[in-house]
Amino acid sequence: MFLGEPPASEARDAAFNEDLDADGYVNNHTRLWCWRPDLRLAFMELRASLMGSSALTDRDWAVLVTATASECNDSYCSLAWGARLAGLTDDETAAQLIAGDPAPELSDRESVLASWARQVVRDPNATTEGEIERLREAGLSDRETFEATAFVAFRLAFSTINDVLGAAPDKQLADAAPRPVRAAVSYGRPPLRAPSL
Repeated sequence: MFLGEPPASEARDAAFNEDLDADGYVNNHTRLWCWRPDLRLAFMELRASLMGSSALTDRDWAVLVTATASECNDSYCSLAWGARLAGLTDDETAAQLIAGDPAPELSDRESVLASWARQVVRDPNATTEGEIERLREAGLSDRETFEATAFVAFRLAFSTINDVLGAAPDKQLADAAPRPVRAAVSYGRPPLRAPSL
């Protein structure tokens, strides 16, 4: 990343230890966000609140993030969430969604969510009532549409900060992603060559 190592603090050390316990290394995005660990924690709490009180499914969330990340050329989140989506569907489906290709294994609801996420990223002022109606036809309630939209906007903000300030994907993250997912992520910052510590 383009910024230096964040200063030591109780909050920073807690965030680093969470990553070490979960992944065995400190993620580059965690290092970046620990310049303001209070904002990192607030973002995580807001995201958890949204996801915890929604009827959207784990697959819905994975589709939304993967489509958002690929549309804004965020390699970090594409690798992370593409791998997660592959675990919930299959490697080829995740790679197809990353590449913006048709993904026949996705349900109509999931395909509509992916299209909606891409539209929100591309041009939020170009959305129409017809697109909202298409979400309804696919089975999404108005509340779920609001939640999906808020989630995409949150993820876009997160990705933008990571990308602008140079948080490249961790080598371990890229190495763990399925081969088709890695091959589909042909944009954004390349993964680091050395493992994160």
